[in-house]
Amino acid sequence: MKVSFLTKILSLFLLILFLACSSDDDSIVDEMEQEEIIEEEEHESQLPTEIVYPIKGETGAILLNNKSLIQEGYVLVNESTDDRVYLMEKDSAQIIHEWQLEFGLGNDVELLSDGRLLASLGVETPDFSFGGFGGIIQLINPDSSVDWEFTYANEEHLIHHDVEMLPNGNVLAIVWDLKSTEELNTIGYSGEEDKIYTETIIEINPATNEIVWKWESWDHIIQDVDDSMQRFGVINEHPELIDINFIDVLRETETPDGDIMHANGFDYDEENDIIYMTINNFSEVWVIDHSTTIEEAKLNIGGNYGKGGDLLYRFGNPTAYDNTFGERLFYNNHFPNLLENDVPGDGNILVYVNGNGDSQQSVVYELNLPLEFNLQPNTNNELNVVWSYTRDGLYAPRVSGAVRLDNGNTLITSGTSGIIEVTNEKEVVWEFEGTGFYWRSYHYDLDSDATSFLNVETP
Repeated sequence: MKVSFLTKILSLFLLILFLACSSDDDSIVDEMEQEEIIEEEEHESQLPTEIVYPIKGETGAILLNNKSLIQEGYVLVNESTDDRVYLMEKDSAQIIHEWQLEFGLGNDVELLSDGRLLASLGVETPDFSFGGFGGIIQLINPDSSVDWEFTYANEEHLIHHDVEMLPNGNVLAIVWDLKSTEELNTIGYSGEEDKIYTETIIEINPATNEIVWKWESWDHIIQDVDDSMQRFGVINEHPELIDINFIDVLRETETPDGDIMHANGFDYDEENDIIYMTINNFSEVWVIDHSTTIEEAKLNIGGNYGKGGDLLYRFGNPTAYDNTFGERLFYNNHFPNLLENDVPGDGNILVYVNGNGDSQQSVVYELNLPLEFNLQPNTNNELNVVWSYTRDGLYAPRVSGAVRLDNGNTLITSGTSGIIEVTNEKEVVWEFEGTGFYWRSYHYDLDSDATSFLNVETP
């Protein structure tokens, strides 16, 4: 009896032990399964969601499509009204790819050869702002995930309008720089504003987020209102310098807001290592030496051209430096687009002139660039017009631009209406009309490397 009783007690103990171990094992399994579920959910949340096109509605309508004369391809549209960037098929204006942007447009967005977007985007609450403000630069993958981000937005500095990818992988950006009343008082600034914002170009290394090069317009100004102050000189004797007190006739009736220059676009010439920048409130293009060091960019010596950061050249509006020689051609201007890569007109430059003022007629000019930058005082420094295009009703008071296509046609974005493609003989062969506000558009051939990274199947 005793043996039997002990046996039963032992058996019961072993059964309890077994059940306890099984319970622990199940708990461990449950925990492992729960962790796997959480990890899987986190992984799925990081994956790009399927994009349904169009994200924000229709684009517009094709009014004309002469297939025998157009350049086949896709059009990347920067549409500011709804902060949209999409790749559009030319036959039907149907979206074949659209990006989901984290922030609103700070204007320029361009599709790079590797399929990423280089985008200027706007911070949500800037410390100050004018038209075209940004503050954020992103490199965006085809699935809308962000590959790189750089923010430069505070009370003193704000990225705006345009960005440019350099061949070395660095990124150029335009920046508004605040100048205080104290700084302005030292140079005889005659404006009414307590604060003004001058233009700066910065170069960012995406690998380190360091600013590795800088050019500041503030270092290259002149004034002729007070000979007791710094930077005093005779304006028309120094075309390489910027008149800090210049006010264009187009702005004489406007309330001063401190944005005295308003750069709105630039392009980079790799062969000569120079930058072309449109200055809207001066109605000019400024040419700047990028080969300088940061220190040389502050001076009037150094760099490949020996002039430091002084303007290598300027054109479009000789009245901006009191030059009575040469005829004014620009009345507000956008998008200095250097023609290169063997497109027709290689070595020339396209500029969209808005035509504000009395004419209210926009014109696209193709200009012949000088072989040497020999900017001279009291001389006609204006460029020769190689080709131009306008038509009745072509008028966009702001934004807009033009690109030259491989077949010699020109794709023109009119900011307030849409996009047209014209031949060298000025025949309109393609026309897109929409209800948005269009900063720029870019053309990509059907076999472009840029679009090969994207899903261009019509949804």
